[in-house]
Amino acid sequence: MAALRTLWTGLVLLGVLGVLQTRAEAQVSLQPNFQQDKFLGLWFTAGLASNSSWIREKKAALSMCTSLVAPTEDGGLNLTVTFLRKDQCETRTLLLQPVGPPGCYSYTSQHWGSTNDVRVVETDYGEYALLHTEGTKGPGQDFHVATLYSRTQTPKAEVKEKFTAFAKAQGFTEDSIVFLPPTDKCMEGHQ
Repeated sequence: MAALRTLWTGLVLLGVLGVLQTRAEAQVSLQPNFQQDKFLGLWFTAGLASNSSWIREKKAALSMCTSLVAPTEDGGLNLTVTFLRKDQCETRTLLLQPVGPPGCYSYTSQHWGSTNDVRVVETDYGEYALLHTEGTKGPGQDFHVATLYSRTQTPKAEVKEKFTAFAKAQGFTEDSIVFLPPTDKCMEGHQ
């Protein structure tokens, strides 16, 4: 009898976890018929939302950065991000490996050593892209980030509204959403 009770409890837990996983996956979709070749090129990171405390702590100091997306020989993407940090330009490159359907990638965090997932949720390729990233930054420290990419430093109001609605649908609060102000610093050759 005890073995049946243990088995039943295990099955119930698996069922609950399966339902929770399905709900989480359903909230973050992928761009239908994602075309990686149209996604390549220069993007400006114009908006962020995150459950990480750093977004609220450093919100006032953040500024727009560039994200250059280039193909790799194995079908992945090199994402080279240039940003201003303590009055110095810093550049980081992430190798996004395709996983699953087109528009779904993973990368290994150089800082934490963890594998994180990036999904291109929506894009028109010429004006904006909405991305969702999730992963861990240490034991028990899961993070989620919504990102607004724009082909210009001044995204349209409708695009900003779309990003805000997307971020809120992912559970981000108003105080965790930030639109990054344009800057001339670290933009050489990208304007």
